[in-house]
Amino acid sequence: MASLAEFRDAIARHALRDGTFDCRLPGVKLIRCSTPTMPMPVIYEPTVCFVAQGRKRALLGSSVYYYDPSCYLLASVGLPVMGAVIEATAARPYLSLQLDLDAAVLGELALQYPRPAAEHRAPAGLSLNAMTSGLLDATTRLVALLDSPADAEALGPLALREILYRLLTGPDGSVLQAMTRGDSRHGQIARAILWIRANFRGACRIDEVARIAGMSRSSFHAHFKSVTAMSPLEFRTQLRMQEARRLMVSGGLDAADAGHRVGYESPSQFSRDYARLFGMPPATDAQRLRLADA
Repeated sequence: MASLAEFRDAIARHALRDGTFDCRLPGVKLIRCSTPTMPMPVIYEPTVCFVAQGRKRALLGSSVYYYDPSCYLLASVGLPVMGAVIEATAARPYLSLQLDLDAAVLGELALQYPRPAAEHRAPAGLSLNAMTSGLLDATTRLVALLDSPADAEALGPLALREILYRLLTGPDGSVLQAMTRGDSRHGQIARAILWIRANFRGACRIDEVARIAGMSRSSFHAHFKSVTAMSPLEFRTQLRMQEARRLMVSGGLDAADAGHRVGYESPSQFSRDYARLFGMPPATDAQRLRLADA
């Protein structure tokens, strides 16, 4: 069986500098970071993250998740998260492997290896589970395949399939099973999340989103918070703030224009919401981030 040192060294061989690197294997990314980072907003798409060295923190609503080599992070829906690397040095950089959750392969495996459907409430969209020797062995072999491009092309899909199988038959298997069923509570909330993400600049009428999810208003509220750790309106606000921040830092817009672009009619309300989420007024925060990137 592979050791954690082998997993770490395999990632280090192919992530020689800080950054996020796509691999020749679809949906596989390697991440390296030599210093702790400030909390940054990001959308966690359906993915699983395995840490080989260092530690990271993710904030979803009021829930905080810490993950390191002892556990992996699973995101089963697209969620707005504040993420930060909290343990990393030049000598011992943060190293991780991130895999997209392939819905087609998961669906095929879920049919072959079904689990009992005992779903009373939609499971949380973000969860932590203990790393196992089987997963460590499979993830190490996957990254090691990058040493040989020909082997990676032939054997990479098999290694990815093994990892998904181990996840599906592990503690969070019921979440992954639910991802493959559109009629599950998880699947219903996932539809609503996709709609809100596509329409976050406009009004978020709860009755309309509940109808899209196929639930009553009260049931929708309860299950949505179970998955996302926030209300639908709080979820929309997170999306608005992340996009406004991007528009100011990367697009050069001022706070008033950015707020208007993401759906705010009141600049003062935009500033209040922004400061509540990021801890400072929008113009101050954008200037700080521009200087940090300079």
